[in-house]
Amino acid sequence: MRTAYQYKLRPNKEQTAVIEMWLELLRRQYNYRLDERFSWWLENRCPVNACPLVMPIPQLLDDPDYYSQKKDLVNTKDKFPEYKLIHSQVLQDCIKRVKLAFDRWFKADKSGHKLGKPRFKGKGRYRSFTYPQIKQDCIEGNKINLPKIGNIKLIQHRPLPDGFQIKTVTISRKADGYYATLSLEDKSVPALSCDVKPTLKNTLGIDMGLKEFLVTSEGESVPIPQYYRKSQQRLKTLQKRLSRKKKGSKRWLKALLAVAKQHKKVADKRKDFHFKTANELLSKAEVIAHVDAERRAGGKLKYKRASKDPFE
Repeated sequence: MRTAYQYKLRPNKEQTAVIEMWLELLRRQYNYRLDERFSWWLENRCPVNACPLVMPIPQLLDDPDYYSQKKDLVNTKDKFPEYKLIHSQVLQDCIKRVKLAFDRWFKADKSGHKLGKPRFKGKGRYRSFTYPQIKQDCIEGNKINLPKIGNIKLIQHRPLPDGFQIKTVTISRKADGYYATLSLEDKSVPALSCDVKPTLKNTLGIDMGLKEFLVTSEGESVPIPQYYRKSQQRLKTLQKRLSRKKKGSKRWLKALLAVAKQHKKVADKRKDFHFKTANELLSKAEVIAHVDAERRAGGKLKYKRASKDPFE
C-alpha cells in the first residue's frame, strides 16, 4: 500500500534562498530539455513516405530521450558550475518530468484522452522538486534532513505510521510557505480489493447537485458551504489593492501574495469539507454508488467500496 503525508516546513533565510535557487535552476533546465525535444520533433516529424522523391532525405538526428538527456547533465555541470550545488537525483527527476510531459502529449491515458502540448515554465512557475531516494532516518525530532540543503524545521502534526518506509520526498512552494510531501509504502498492507457485493443494506447512493452539494438515497442532503462566495468581499478588497500597485514592485509582489493566500484559504476549506463529508459517508455504508456524470441520462450507477483504512 502507498500513501502520502504532507508537513509544513519552517526554513531559515539561508535555506529559503537555497530552495529558491534550486527551483530557478531547475526551471531553466526543464525549459532547455523541453526545447531540445521540440526542436527534434519539428525537424524530424515528417515521415519518409510523405517527402517528395526529388528532394534528398536529410540525416535524422538522434532522439533526445530520457537517458541521453540525463547523460548530458555532466556537460551541463561543466558549463554551468552552479548546477553542481543541486543534488544529482533531483536534477535527474527534472529530466523525468520532461519525459512524462512529452509522452503524455502523444500517448493517451486509460480513458483514451490525450493531454495538450507541454508548455515552458515561466518565472515562478516551477514550484517543486523531488528526492527520488532518501534515508529512512531523515526525520529527527522536529527537523528533516534534506541532502545539500541541511536540517529544516518541520511541523509534524501527526506521526508517521508504523511499518511504512519513506520512498520519495517532494519539496513544494505554496502561497503560505514550503511543504514536504513524504510518499510512504508498506508492502505488507494489501491493496484494496472490491470483495464486498453491493446489497440494499450495505449500499448508499449519492447524487451530486447544483442546489445541494449531494443528496443520499436515504433522503439526507448536504448543503453547499459556499466558501468562495463568503470570501468574495475580502478578495475584492485585496485585488483592488493589487490593481493600485506598480506591477513588478515590492509592494505589488506583497499584495499579490496576499491575494494568493486568500485563494489558498478557500481551497483548504473546500478540501477539508470534502474529506469530512467523504468520511461521514464511508462511516454509514460499505459500498457507495454514485451517478456517472457521462451517463446521467441513462441512470447508470458506479459502485465504490467504502474503505475502512485510516491511512486513506
